[in-house]
Amino acid sequence: MVLSSRMPELVSFEIFLAIAKTGSLGGAARELGLTQQAVSARLASMEAQIGVALAVRTTRGSQLTPTGVLVAEWAARLLEVAHEVDASLGSLRAKSRQRLKVVASQTIAEQLMPHWLISLQAARPAGTAPEVVLTATNSVNAIAAVRDGSADLGFVERPGPPRGLSSCVVAHDELVVVVPPNHKWARRSREVTAAELAQTPLVTRELGSGIRDNLTMALERALGDGVEQAPPVLELSSAAAVRAAVLAGAGPAVMSRLAVADDLAVGRLRAIAIPELRLGRPLRAIWVGGRIPPAGAIRDLLSHISSRSKSRK
Repeated sequence: MVLSSRMPELVSFEIFLAIAKTGSLGGAARELGLTQQAVSARLASMEAQIGVALAVRTTRGSQLTPTGVLVAEWAARLLEVAHEVDASLGSLRAKSRQRLKVVASQTIAEQLMPHWLISLQAARPAGTAPEVVLTATNSVNAIAAVRDGSADLGFVERPGPPRGLSSCVVAHDELVVVVPPNHKWARRSREVTAAELAQTPLVTRELGSGIRDNLTMALERALGDGVEQAPPVLELSSAAAVRAAVLAGAGPAVMSRLAVADDLAVGRLRAIAIPELRLGRPLRAIWVGGRIPPAGAIRDLLSHISSRSKSRK
């Protein structure tokens, strides 16, 4: 049976649900990465196509009409099925090539992914584990690669799930302030404050790294929004380079505990406690599609990672 010409496209339903969720055209535009004019035009076109008013525009936002509430319920069900079909089609493509392009932020790529991939191969019959091509980068680049389709699956350290992508938490990490044993912070008795850390030039990763974003968020929680941070003494593109700079005496750094566990264990680096800061962070997998990871290699890998995480608790 052919659908009538009154049936809007799926993208129109997606935009309409974003309006319903955010309560405004501007909020929907930000949610979807569109202009407010494009969202307004799409809503007007959808209403003209269906032949009923779906929302009332006011100075305080957009309120759904009773008909709009009903259409939103139908749209949510329709898009849920559409995402499932999209994910299933993606799994068919994945099965046809047995190669999984994965992009991960550096902490995950260096400290966790090797263990996950080796244990996956050990748990599967010979030759049945997918071939994983892993690229290490920062969280911003990982998100962009998944969005544009150059990667099938991503892993990021940034606070909060990225907009427009599905995600799940696969592990947890803790950031730690580290200095060499001869640093003044390692020798003094009083605690380092969050304000003192913010005012101290640090050895940092580049803009876009998850560690840098998480530190900024932790400082804002402790000191208030818009807290000013001292410019970095060095800005480096890898955890190994940051670690080497700290050991050389360039200054303190905030690093993943996973990356410096051995240094802390033998005393090459010292961890500086800052009780005001909450430095725990979730590590997320991200993909395009519905809430459930696409069937096939992506779901198999994430299920394996999840089982390993649960066995360690």
